[in-house]
Amino acid sequence: MCRIAVAGTGYVGLVAGVCFAEVGHQVTCVDIDENKINLMKQGISPIYEVGLEELMQKNYANGRLNYTIDYKSAYKDADVIFIGVGTPELSDGSANLSYIATVARQIAEIIEKDCLVVVKSTVPVGTNDKVEQFIHDFLPHDGEILIGNGSGADKKIRVEVASNPEFLAQGSAIHDTLHAARIIIGTESKWAEEILNKIYKPFNLPIVSVNRKSAEMIKYASNDFLALKISYMNDIGNLCELVGADIQDVAKGMSFDERIGSKFLNAGIGYGGSCFPKDTKALEYLAKQHGYDLRTVKATIDVNTDQKTMLYKKACKRLITFNGLKVAVLGLTFKPGTDDLREAPSLENVPLLLEQGAEVYAYDPVGVNNFKKYYPEGQKKRGIIKYAENIQETLEGANVCFIFTEWGEIKEVTPKEYKKLMKTPLVYDGRNIYRSKDMKEAGVEYYSIGRK
Repeated sequence: MCRIAVAGTGYVGLVAGVCFAEVGHQVTCVDIDENKINLMKQGISPIYEVGLEELMQKNYANGRLNYTIDYKSAYKDADVIFIGVGTPELSDGSANLSYIATVARQIAEIIEKDCLVVVKSTVPVGTNDKVEQFIHDFLPHDGEILIGNGSGADKKIRVEVASNPEFLAQGSAIHDTLHAARIIIGTESKWAEEILNKIYKPFNLPIVSVNRKSAEMIKYASNDFLALKISYMNDIGNLCELVGADIQDVAKGMSFDERIGSKFLNAGIGYGGSCFPKDTKALEYLAKQHGYDLRTVKATIDVNTDQKTMLYKKACKRLITFNGLKVAVLGLTFKPGTDDLREAPSLENVPLLLEQGAEVYAYDPVGVNNFKKYYPEGQKKRGIIKYAENIQETLEGANVCFIFTEWGEIKEVTPKEYKKLMKTPLVYDGRNIYRSKDMKEAGVEYYSIGRK
């Protein structure tokens, strides 16, 4: 059992901390927000994630998991400190590392024993080297800590930094952590490698041990490859519409090829979330800093940017205006299973609809409160936005419907219900939930991605 401190209680930090506690480690999660800490002590998660609250409550009750704003005591007693704070995107596409720097300095000024600092946040290649140097720069006594009275019994404190990127997906974060395909650890010494092997031994998962820079690159290369795969299928889907092919049939045919696989082949209105958009831009920025043009990643970003408003553009060709029309919006989050709105297509499309004077009625099972932070309910300059209690209220009397998220309960709405509830059964489906044939037979005018 290791005594672990985790800095940050967002998706990365909180999920990691809870899962470490679940396999038997003693974990303290640190955050600067006292209200957030108090809620977590009550077993209330600050993020929506299936199964997370149950594990929080279980491990807090058995004493293996604690939460605090007192970073000094948490870091001072820890054998290992995981950094899981945010690295948000800056305007130039680079990663904001200020939160990591703050934690690194706190660690340097507080620790009193050997300590491994593990960066779990997604950071540009080479960042862990800088973090280690930054910590050493702020250690007392010229870059090292001496414990003793100067009589010859002084002890140097060993502080190293390791990379341990996460590969969880929002909506399945607990499962992805406890049942990961692999654990990536990036270290520069056997000492650090052995500590991480000990921490992850109870998970009983394959461990890939590499150096720090390779671990950092594995994270970006993996995420950007998946983002590229999505954008490629969206690009092919757009071409399918033009030539009369069906992207779902094309994807099915491709999926049997083991070299391609069956995942991330669904065409739609683009990827969103906390990882793919940020990580593609960060890797492109890193390449530019080294004088290299990463053309495949740049193309991925460009395709995704255009794809997000593809449905809106289709609707504009069909309708004279949205002014005064009731527009139903089904799904606000970037994917089902999360309340996260980061880079969600809804954030691109709803303001366009409001600018045209639409009366937007929006529904999402868990994302409404977060969306209200961007667009409070009521009259805007031209349009109006209201939040419905259920799908039926959203669709009732609507002139047009946009589907942005494939929540299970949205998928359960039958084609006949659109025909029955809507004033004009005109549906733009960004997730290809329905068969075109079924919608047509029900009397619904239906537009999707990559299909006629």
